[in-house]
Amino acid sequence: MTRLLLLCLFLPVLANAKPATPPSARNTPDTPTLINPLVPNQVADKYIPATYPSIGGYLGYRLEVNLNKRLLQIDSATILSGFEHRPGSQTWIGEHVGKFLFSASKTYTYTHDPRLKQLMDAIVHTYIACQQPDGYLGTYLENDRWTAWDVWAHKYAIIGLLNYYAVTGYTPALETAKKAADLICTTFGDTPGKRDLMTAGEHVGLAPGSILEPMVDLFRYTNDPKYLAFCRYILRAFEQPDGPKIVSRLESTGDVTKVGDAKAYEMLSCLLGIVKYYKLTGEPRYLQAAQTAWQDIATRRLYITGTASDHEIFMPAGDLKATNADNMGEGCVTVTWLQFNLALLQLTGEIKYAREIERSVYNHLLAAECPQTGCVSYYTALLGAKPYRCDQGFSCCLSSIPRGISLIPETIGGNIDKKFTILLYENGIGRTTIQTADAGTIALQVKSNTKFPAAGMVDYLIAPSTPATFPIQFRVPEWSANFKAAIGNKVYTARPGTLLTIQRKWIPGERVRITFDMPIQVLPGGDSYPNAVAIKRGPQIFALDKSITDTVLPKSWAWKEAFYLPGTSQMRVLVPFAEAGQTNAEVTVWINK
Repeated sequence: MTRLLLLCLFLPVLANAKPATPPSARNTPDTPTLINPLVPNQVADKYIPATYPSIGGYLGYRLEVNLNKRLLQIDSATILSGFEHRPGSQTWIGEHVGKFLFSASKTYTYTHDPRLKQLMDAIVHTYIACQQPDGYLGTYLENDRWTAWDVWAHKYAIIGLLNYYAVTGYTPALETAKKAADLICTTFGDTPGKRDLMTAGEHVGLAPGSILEPMVDLFRYTNDPKYLAFCRYILRAFEQPDGPKIVSRLESTGDVTKVGDAKAYEMLSCLLGIVKYYKLTGEPRYLQAAQTAWQDIATRRLYITGTASDHEIFMPAGDLKATNADNMGEGCVTVTWLQFNLALLQLTGEIKYAREIERSVYNHLLAAECPQTGCVSYYTALLGAKPYRCDQGFSCCLSSIPRGISLIPETIGGNIDKKFTILLYENGIGRTTIQTADAGTIALQVKSNTKFPAAGMVDYLIAPSTPATFPIQFRVPEWSANFKAAIGNKVYTARPGTLLTIQRKWIPGERVRITFDMPIQVLPGGDSYPNAVAIKRGPQIFALDKSITDTVLPKSWAWKEAFYLPGTSQMRVLVPFAEAGQTNAEVTVWINK
């Protein structure tokens, strides 16, 4: 252990990471038409993401992979087949259209890509035509309605259509979502003649109950009180004898394994809805429950790569087995954990949520999509080959991983309590409006240039629309050392895990140079792998890839970042876990001491 630690302190860079070229301006006749909700939240967000019209570097490279090799390769006939020819080939096949529309809408907001817009439009027009006269938008025969995953598919239908409506203003998409929701509202409830929502799906009501999230959103877009009333019904139903008892169990135990059947993806989906309900109403009980769940997961259920679940459930504390046989790190769990953290970051502005977003994005999220092919793995083990699949309609995760990647532009930076704040260190251009010291409002553009995460240096070009005094905040990552911000001869410092605030009069064209060390960390294997360690540098977990037998990375790897691991019988190379396994080779994160 000691010998490995000493050697890792001197790992040399094998090859400089080549920054991806920011997406070029795309020839498109229009830009997204952003439609805001009608009903404001009672609890306003503290973090407002900036607009990023250009993202380069590592994250930009992976965003382009997600667009060109996954989203634009979607076979609309496959994901629409269950609607055009009921019943669908699988009981859950109805979720994929809504998930695609979520990913595509988020990506279109950033890229303005006309190819993606054309694909979205075609899918939406066919999808709307598949809705039955009573509003049904599932893939089951009438006699089999509201069993297994039918309500779940309607959840994603409403989510997808609302996201599409929000970026296009296409009213028929909103009307279709409303009709689907109206059918749910008239079918389920706790008044005479209505069905019990908790028995209309899997996992002790966690799956059907997760429709809470889009019902909150639909109320905000329509101001129709029946959707808010249905949200309140769902929260009552959670506490029924046959319900998962989300809030009461978290209040009494603080333990997510005691909620429902501990199914991670579905529970996180419900918690996301609970956070949105809290923002809408300000009822403190629901925020407390969500924060209790977050604390339990973050401290006792989370893998070092920012995911959770073993065979899709939350396991006892410290039980973090990591092979393919353990079905660890379900992709949908990774994505919904990311969404949960983003929702709490927006609500509170607390940077501990940005820490977990960074951990997930740079490791498990991107590890689940092959950068060479755009294929996706359902489970992504830390030990073994990544089981990438390129087909569509097979599993929930093949549609979910693109959703998580599409959220990356919302996580890089924005205004926290009206102060522009950098959260992730990446190449790109961010734009926002900020409040100046004299209470004025001006436009601000911040352009960054970096080879991060290969190197710990970022140059920022600050361009306010006019000279003005205001603060800019920089997140000082927990893994960093010697963090410094230099403006001319003035140097600012701050402790890891805090925000460095620089309040001054900013002149257009002013430059800030951020530098920090990324010490190698050797992480113990814990109860599951007591005789092994993992290597971390900056936000990235590294791995051995058995296909790399030379000291030069394959030419097919676009991102050239790797390190020597000296002191072994032969020279070995470590690569980021997110890049390992591209050729289906065995991957090892937990290295025997």
